[in-house]
Order: sequence, then structure tokens, then C-alpha cells
Amino acid sequence: MKYYLIVGEASGDLHASNLMRSLKKYDENAEFRFFGGDLMQAVGGTLVKHYKDMAYMGFIPVLLHLRTIFRNMSLCKSDIVEWKPDVLILIDYPGFNLKIAKYIKQHTDIPVYYYISPKIWAWKEYRIKDIKRDIDKMFSILPFEIEFYKKHDYPICYVGNPSVDSVSAYLDANPYDRESFIKENGLSDKPIVAILAGSRKQEIKDNLKRMIEVARSFPDYQFVVAGAPGIANEYYRQYIDTDTNIIFSQTYRLLQHSVAAMVTSGTATLETALFGVPQVVCYYMAAGKLVSFLRKFLLKVKYISLVNLITGTETVRELVADEMSVSNLKHEFAAILPGGTKRDAILERYADLKLILGKPGASEKAAANIVSSLKSK
Repeated sequence: MKYYLIVGEASGDLHASNLMRSLKKYDENAEFRFFGGDLMQAVGGTLVKHYKDMAYMGFIPVLLHLRTIFRNMSLCKSDIVEWKPDVLILIDYPGFNLKIAKYIKQHTDIPVYYYISPKIWAWKEYRIKDIKRDIDKMFSILPFEIEFYKKHDYPICYVGNPSVDSVSAYLDANPYDRESFIKENGLSDKPIVAILAGSRKQEIKDNLKRMIEVARSFPDYQFVVAGAPGIANEYYRQYIDTDTNIIFSQTYRLLQHSVAAMVTSGTATLETALFGVPQVVCYYMAAGKLVSFLRKFLLKVKYISLVNLITGTETVRELVADEMSVSNLKHEFAAILPGGTKRDAILERYADLKLILGKPGASEKAAANIVSSLKSK
């Protein structure tokens, strides 16, 4: 069968690539065509557009690139119609994907599936109307989404979380070897702290320089930046010290050998927790006081990090908008280092998180369900 997939960022590329591998197990004749990234391309198929050419964040960047966004959308619509896949699989990226879903449902009989639900439970809950109208099947990776969609009388399929799959598979295949990691990346013998400043340029610009300023207060540790796919080394160098290390394509390996982390909100917060690394979640925004005020009215949830949303409690400290200051980050970061006042409590709550998420197998379950449902049509 023919599968068309659309992702818009690095985490989607990872999860889509794992889903594709699983689909190949259940469908040996699987063909793939996609808007995606390097990891999907490594599995096989045709890359139509790389997500790095689509990842615009914030009102101004989106406004400045409207022509490109519309051009990409037009290309995507026509390419799907021309290729005639057996199914269209959307992965997160709702601003783009829901528009594509609407078009495909209006103009074709191609079934539309969604893997990794848009976060409409946080804001833009009105999008449930679009989902109920245009999405034939929703595969959820967050357990609390079951009740949310039930409230809207829309049945979904919870398959587990693909980050559990990815981290478990990595750890099974890569034994702990700190000496090799240090040697291969030119690091010192100091304890390692991971800095994950986001996958988009705007996130990196807003957060990284503040993270680095905090790092200067902890000379007994070495801080290593995880370079995001599609972001050049030169871009990072604008915001960091010359002696700060950046490593690319080794985020999991970095987390495996880190004692603590500073992480911009997103899938990375969950992955960091699954590696058992205490973290502070950082998300700076301009006009922070105004954003914090509006957040009370716009957001439907108490937390922004997946770790806290899943556990339902403040497992890790979130510094968002006006709370994301150098002084606050310095204080919270000190508390999660070895010997810190919050470290043991975080590690205990991580154990609860893993119990809630369950065992690996999300990609396998989703793939089995997709193939089975398509064959039954």
C-alpha cells in the first residue's frame, strides 16, 4: 500500500520514521512519500519537502513567509492528489495539517489518519469540529487525551507513547560508555549538563543565551548544547561562549551521559525524563508579563511540559514567559544538580511517569491498527 506522511519538525520526523519502520513489518509492499526529514528519508521513500523549509514560528516569521507557506501547502495538496495514496497520515503540525486534511476530504476519497494529536486540549479547542469532520482515525500518544476526546464524543485509539519506544530502543542498543562519548566529542572529565534549546531558530534565539549565562555560574560542570537538525553551527555560535561544545545528531547520547539538563518545552522534556535526567523547563517569550497574564485566559491546562501534563503535577519546574529569567533559572538549576534539594523528588516522580506511559510499542500498535483498518475497507 501507499502511505503519504506529513511532519513539520524534528520530533515529528523521529516519530514518523519509527512508524514507517513498523508499517513495513505489517506491509512488506509499503511505499512512502512524505513532507518530512532525514530520519524518514533513511527509512526509504520519496522526500517531497524537508520540514526545515517549513518550520516558521511566531506571528512575524509566519507573516514574512506567507508566500512560501502557501506555496508549500499548494504543492502538498497537488502532490497527494496526483500520487493517490491509500492513506494520508498526519503527524502533529496542526496549522498546516488540518488545512491539508480539509482539502483532501473535500476533493478525494483518501482516508485521513492522524498520529500524534494536535494539542487542542491546551488551546484552540474549537479545532475539534475540524477533526471530527476531516479525520477518519486519531491515534493518541498521551493517556489524558482519551477523556478529552470522550468529552467531545470522538473515539480515539491510544497506542502508548513513541518516545518510550525511541528511548528504550536506544538504551538497548547503546550501553553506557562515558569514556568513549567524552573522547569522541572532545569533552573534559567534568560532569555533563545537556542544553536543549529547541528545534526552531526563534526558540534558540530566545532561550540559549540565557541558558549560557546561567552556565557561567557553574564552572564545575561542562555544558553541552544539543544541535537541532537543520540549524547550522554558525547560528548557535551567535549566542554561546567559544568554549561551549555543540554536538549534532547525538541528543540521546548526550542525555544518556548527562547529570542534569536545561530544556525548552516540547517532546525533549519527555525524552529527558525517560533518560532519568533532572531538568528545568525553560521557555522565554518577549513581553513576558503580558504573555503570563494572557496565558491564564487562553490556555486550558496548568502546565506546558509533557512531563507535568502526563503526571498531573509539577514533576519538573517550568520557567515560562516572565518567569524565565537568568536569576530564576540559576536558582532552580542549582536545586536539580547532584546534592540539590529537588533532585531526588524529581527522580521519584519520573518513575511514576514511566508507569503511566506503560511499556514500549506505540509505533507497532499504530502501524498494526493502520494496516488492519485499511485492509478491511
